[in-house]
Amino acid sequence: MADTIIPKYNGDIVAGALLVSESRQIARLLLNQSTPDDWHQAIVIDNVLQKRSPVSAKRQAQLIKARLSTMTPELWKMVESGSADVTTQAVLAAAIKHSRLLADFMDTVIRQHWQTFVPKLSTRDWTDHLKSCAQVDPHVNQWSDATRAKLKQIIYLILSQAGYIDGTRSLKLLPVTVIPEIRAYLIDNNETDVLRCMEITQ
Repeated sequence: MADTIIPKYNGDIVAGALLVSESRQIARLLLNQSTPDDWHQAIVIDNVLQKRSPVSAKRQAQLIKARLSTMTPELWKMVESGSADVTTQAVLAAAIKHSRLLADFMDTVIRQHWQTFVPKLSTRDWTDHLKSCAQVDPHVNQWSDATRAKLKQIIYLILSQAGYIDGTRSLKLLPVTVIPEIRAYLIDNNETDVLRCMEITQ
């Protein structure tokens, strides 16, 4: 029996972009070591994420929890009580660790733009990226056109929210400096791959 091939890339990120304010709420639940009942009360009953439906709330809560769970409680504290900039970069770090699709787009496509002095992204960048991803993970070929478009929308929105581009329309690249607090955390926790992605503009 052939070994099951584990996909390198997944489309979980379609559930939401950075979701900074929502991530503060989820970080608080994680730090409080909340029980399943606590999670249900907060997400479904109290609607702390302020979503229109329980289904949407649970889906985004699951995404954020999965992201933050790739990091330690030290980062959760930065997300929960840090400044807007610290929280944004902390959430971005977790999103990069959680999504190989996002990480590779930053580390290859955006890095190449900075190295070759091409000042903005294009629609073709995303198409070419997916082709490259499919070469190492054939599962990517199974994604529908709608999924591909949604993934592009979400990843470009993440880049905009984190300050790597000036908007999802102009797609102009912007320089970003990783906040010392975030940089120190990533180095201390051997998250050098994540830091490499975040420092692409330097």
